[in-house]
Amino acid sequence: MNLEDLKIYTMSMEVGDKVWGIVEKWDYFKKDTIGKQMVRSADSVSANISEGYGRFHFKDSKKFNYYSRGSLYETKTWLTKSFRRGLISESDYKELIQDINTLGKMLNSYIKSIGNGH
Repeated sequence: MNLEDLKIYTMSMEVGDKVWGIVEKWDYFKKDTIGKQMVRSADSVSANISEGYGRFHFKDSKKFNYYSRGSLYETKTWLTKSFRRGLISESDYKELIQDINTLGKMLNSYIKSIGNGH
């Protein structure tokens, strides 16, 4: 199996791209405060999944996927702040929150599977 075959990886890449597409349209102040944080945390989800995938030991793999889950929930916080401050539309917010909630469940299952023949 290749990294690109992992649904959690491809979905996390898509979330990062969606976040980027939203933030790149913001003015400098919004980008510099919330935007950079949100893009970094969203991009960190897939980056940590891939780093964990590339690790030889199961313990290391799990550790990076735990980091990924942390970044996922950090992204959720930044999205919520962005929505509450009127920076993103309700439809974009709902779509991304749904993606994050789905990814969270998928990540939990993936983490449990590591070392069990994944």
